[in-house]
Amino acid sequence: MKYLHTMVRVKDLEASLDFYCNKLGLVEVSRSENSGGRFTLVFLSAPDDVEEARARRAPMVELTYNWDAEDYGGGRNFGHLAYAVDDIYAVCRRLHEGGVTINRPPRDGRMAFVRSPDQISIELLQKGKALAPAEPWTSMPNLGAW
Repeated sequence: MKYLHTMVRVKDLEASLDFYCNKLGLVEVSRSENSGGRFTLVFLSAPDDVEEARARRAPMVELTYNWDAEDYGGGRNFGHLAYAVDDIYAVCRRLHEGGVTINRPPRDGRMAFVRSPDQISIELLQKGKALAPAEPWTSMPNLGAW
């Protein structure tokens, strides 16, 4: 058995790509449109996994955009996507400066949570050892659900 991908339904493909690619830093690996089924699939990879993902040897996130409007609800039963990052403070700073709410700031230098435009919870984990606690993160409160 091999883990292939996680599918996330999105309401606004451009807003989702802006979040996942421009702000979070994922890379678009492939895209396909199915006019008969009226949907678009976009596969995204973490930057360190792009070559493996293109060869279909690394897991990806599949954004599924259904062309006809649908309400998907906001249940927490999905859980979250998780990514290891080289510098959690730099990633959170980039996201924050891009207008993304840091729902659970990296006060411990190890873990943070944000949400996509479709309210998918994203966990960011510091690679290796936790970074030393630093401002403004240590003073930031949790915001909303994560």
